[in-house]
Amino acid sequence: MARLYRADRLGQETEKEISDIIRKRVRDPRVQGITITGVNVTGDLQQATVYYSILSDKASDGERVATGLQKAKGLIRSELGSRLSIYKTPELIFERDASVQYGDRIDKLINKLNSED
Repeated sequence: MARLYRADRLGQETEKEISDIIRKRVRDPRVQGITITGVNVTGDLQQATVYYSILSDKASDGERVATGLQKAKGLIRSELGSRLSIYKTPELIFERDASVQYGDRIDKLINKLNSED
């Protein structure tokens, strides 16, 4: 039973499934504890940019997670292909979501300003 997906619907479904795959199937400790914050799928459904965040601000932790995601990309994509009923599984591109860090930085600046008053 083939389902037709629009890019936005596929993005939502992909986000949910990738989160589940990382939590339950990926055993690499480098990717444990990450949060998938969004997925943008191109209009032709060929590529999916997966945005993620981590709690640490350390550059070394960011590099470690990025390396772990690159290693797990094949497993995630094949598992995704079996879970979604689509003709071709999109190529996955992982990008760290900078908005979480930016929001945290703004919070710290506001707290600093409030404490100075």
